[in-house]
This record gives sequence, structure tokens and C-alpha cells, in this order.
Amino acid sequence: MGVAEDSFFTDKVAIITGGSRGIGRATALAFAKAGADVVVNHSKPEGGSKKKAEEVCRAIEDLGRASLAVAADIALKASVGEMMEAVSRWRGRLDFLVLNAARAPFKPIEKLLEREMRQLVETNYMGNIFCIQKALPLLEASGGKIVFISSLGSRFYNPSYPLGSMKAAMEALVRDCSETLGERGVSVNAVCGGIVRTDSFKTLRQYMEDLENIPEELCVSPEALADVVVFLCSPGARGIRGQTVVVDNGLANRLYRPAWAKKNRG
Repeated sequence: MGVAEDSFFTDKVAIITGGSRGIGRATALAFAKAGADVVVNHSKPEGGSKKKAEEVCRAIEDLGRASLAVAADIALKASVGEMMEAVSRWRGRLDFLVLNAARAPFKPIEKLLEREMRQLVETNYMGNIFCIQKALPLLEASGGKIVFISSLGSRFYNPSYPLGSMKAAMEALVRDCSETLGERGVSVNAVCGGIVRTDSFKTLRQYMEDLENIPEELCVSPEALADVVVFLCSPGARGIRGQTVVVDNGLANRLYRPAWAKKNRG
């Protein structure tokens, strides 16, 4: 459906966790272009996180939609609860929950410190569950949608990407929640992104061999992922339940790509 305004989305409310930059920012703007009002979640109440969230909110308002920036660390259940209370006071409804926030070190699993392992699970697994639990009353009232943002790290090995195991766990949770929450009128799906040139790409390329040699046509833009997220929240996706849709420009289709191999040899 692209990002043209659709009357289905008009005056509905979307929360984007980690919505101040990258895929989250693109998704927030895509919902605004479709006609929704948007809650931009960011992690810290001050500093760069707040500034970027406010910039996204201004861009949303320039599109003629309302916005709300809310600081909340999703790893803390009480913080998530406060965010949902703020949304309820602001609009009294919630229609779309996009689980995009993530936090993880880049290092092999066997080298993870205990605090890093706890952060990995508390933010990227428990935090998403907290969001679902706290948002459920509002989503159930609206017949809402949940979309989780995954990555190819959920299914392909990378020695320094422990976040991949949490993405895989969440994809399984998407399947399970689709069954349990579907009975309550809430649909749940995921979008699995390929190589996306966001801020994290600059760090990832230090750990993923030959990442910079991947042809540009095999990378995917944040906007391409955002369009699919919005589609999964639209009536056109009513038959899609519990699925993880891969958006990677075909990167995962073939391990062997002659053109890519030739470029590497050159």
C-alpha cells in the first residue's frame, strides 16, 4: 500500500519502541504518512535520545499528524507501564504496537559478561513481553496489531552478534502470541530485515566479514521495512497471522552469487 494516507489509519495511534532513529524513525514517519498519530518511544529522558525523538515528532507534525515522545526503558516493567499510561491519557487508545527497540553488545557469546547477558535478555526478550502485556488492554479494545522487528541474525550465524539469538526467540514468541492473542482480536506478525544501512551498520561491519562488499542492490532501506510494517497493520494483511516476513532484497535467497564473488576477487 506504500505510505500514501489511507483512511483506515486516520486518527489511529501507533507506538514505535526505539522510534528516534533508523528503522524506528522510518516506521514512525510511515505511520504518520498513512494517517496515524504516533508515539515515539526513546530510552533516556535526556540527551541525544530525547533530542532525536523530538526531531522525529516535529517531522510527524509537519505531516499533519499528532505525536508524543515518551522516554521509557522497555527492560523495566514499571517504565513500560508508565509509557502505556501516558498513551492512554494522551489519546485513550492504541491500535498498533511496533516492537523495534534493541540493545546488545557486539561480541562472541562465550565472551559475554553476566551483566551483558542479563541486558541482552531483559531488553530484547523480556522488554518486548512487558510491552505486549502492558499494551494488551488497549490493543484488545481496538482490535490492534503487533509487529516485531527482527533481522537475518535470527537465522544466519555471525560470531559477534548475540542479538540474533534473541531475535530468533522473539520470532517464536510472535508465532505463539499470534495464537493466544488472536483469540482476543489482536494480530501479531514480524518483519525480518536484511542488511540495513542504519547507525548500527557502522558497528556491524567491524564484526561481519566482507559486509562492505555486499552490493548496494542487496541492501534494504529502513523505508522499505517500514512500508511492510504498515502493510501488516492494514486490512490487506488480515490473512497474515504469526508470520515473519523477510524484507532483504533477496539477499537470503542464495548463498552463492557469482557477481558478488567476482567483485570480491577483483
